Amino acid sequence: MPTQQMEHLVERYVDAKEVIIDEGFDYELDWQQELDFTNTQESDFLREAAWVILSSGMREAIIRMKFPEITSAFLGFSNAAVIIDNANKCHADAMESFGHTGKIDAIISLALRVVNDGFETIKNLTSLNGVKYLQSFAFIGPATSYHLAKNLGLNVSKPDRHLCRVAEVSGFDSVEELCEKISNITGDSVPVVDLVIWRFATIRSDYLLWFGKK
Repeated sequence: MPTQQMEHLVERYVDAKEVIIDEGFDYELDWQQELDFTNTQESDFLREAAWVILSSGMREAIIRMKFPEITSAFLGFSNAAVIIDNANKCHADAMESFGHTGKIDAIISLALRVVNDGFETIKNLTSLNGVKYLQSFAFIGPATSYHLAKNLGLNVSKPDRHLCRVAEVSGFDSVEELCEKISNITGDSVPVVDLVIWRFATIRSDYLLWFGKK
């Protein structure tokens, strides 16, 4: 990419970051910046995996609205053993808030994997194999595995539709390349770059013109 074009893209990124901060999403940036996979605990894994499972194919705003009730149904995602010991009640309570049997079943099966394999084993395998390992869980696919990895603190970007479109209009072959280039220049981590572009796209319908080539 020509230097002038890259400078324009970085300027657009910095301006987009200011926009989402002004819109009140600075807490999301703080959360993403503070994530560190080495600090991930069992409850973090259960909660973030549940979020991603539920989010598949649905608008983020809907999941955000329903997630407190889902969290309560799964006993605060405190640990997998508690969920499995109360699996029938957790399932029934969750279905009252989110009527998708397949996704609720997937959360239960994930908790069972944590009980059977042990969280430290799952954490080690995630660290070693990344998104490939995460795809072994139900309802975690090729795209959503990146979403989960990012939310757990791994240094990845997720190839969702908004970021794929931004990568295309700004002249990059992939979301990964887009985020890494901006990260290298700005010093923001790859997951933070991902978040800025994605959140901006959710609040600005002109995001493709914003990030397009100069």
